[in-house]
Amino acid sequence: MMYSIVYTTTSSKDEARKIAAKLVEKKLAACVNIHAIDSLYSWEGNIEEDEEFALSIKTITSKVQEITENTRKMHSYELPAIISWEISGESDYLKWIADSVK
Repeated sequence: MMYSIVYTTTSSKDEARKIAAKLVEKKLAACVNIHAIDSLYSWEGNIEEDEEFALSIKTITSKVQEITENTRKMHSYELPAIISWEISGESDYLKWIADSVK
């Protein structure tokens, strides 16, 4: 089995919690960490700076597409950053992820 983290950012803590809760409730994610961050980015020719909330969504790789689709539906951004990467880790923890999303 393969494991992934899906990463996205939101404009508010409430939005981050809403997305996180839905993904865990639907058993698409085992755990979602939410962190307040400062973001600097280029948007429509300007340099923007905002406080955002980053979500680290822990899951099995086969759920990444469904997480992406669900997150996109709930997201307020016109173009949300939704990216993922495969991970490895301690075997008991990875088993917990797999057991939580099945």
